[in-house]
Amino acid sequence: MGAAQKIDELAYAAYLQAHTEPLEPDASYTEVHLDGVDLDGVNAAYARFVESAFEGVALTEGNLDHSRFSDVWVSRNRWVGVKSAEAEWLDVTVLDSVLAGVQAYGSRLRRVVFQRCKIDSLNLRGATLVDVEFDGCELNELDCAGASLTNVTFAGSAVKRARFGGVKLKKVDFRGARELDIADGADALRGAIVDERQLFDLAPALAAALGIEVK
Repeated sequence: MGAAQKIDELAYAAYLQAHTEPLEPDASYTEVHLDGVDLDGVNAAYARFVESAFEGVALTEGNLDHSRFSDVWVSRNRWVGVKSAEAEWLDVTVLDSVLAGVQAYGSRLRRVVFQRCKIDSLNLRGATLVDVEFDGCELNELDCAGASLTNVTFAGSAVKRARFGGVKLKKVDFRGARELDIADGADALRGAIVDERQLFDLAPALAAALGIEVK
């Protein structure tokens, strides 16, 4: 972590109130700081988090369905098997975190940044992403089938075994990605921006999707 980022985190959390009590469903949390807490198995469905920070939080098999995050800082978290269907994230920054098997289908993400995150099997089926950045991330088996992506970037990220069947793309820029591997839905990439190298790498998947036989 760079010094500037650490200063930003400290400044962000300085005015927040430490929160150590269990989270509850359909509750509202404003200006709270969850630091190093274990939230395994928590049920916070329909909860609302505003101007808050999650640092060093461990969350396994928790329920955040229909939750709302607005102006939230997430740093060094580990979320495994978390349910977060039809959630809403607005102005959220996620740093140096691990997300594995998170079920976020039908969610709405706007002005969200994922930076230096390891993301495995993230389910974004039917989700809506607007102004979302994946910066320096490892994305394994990202599932965006049926989703809508607008102005999404992947600078410095590795995208592996991604699924884009039935996706709707607008100004989705893959050019900065270190790796781009599409497992499904190559024929639905209208609206994507790629560089020449990526187009060459995608050629076999595009040919297969279009029924083109290359001999």
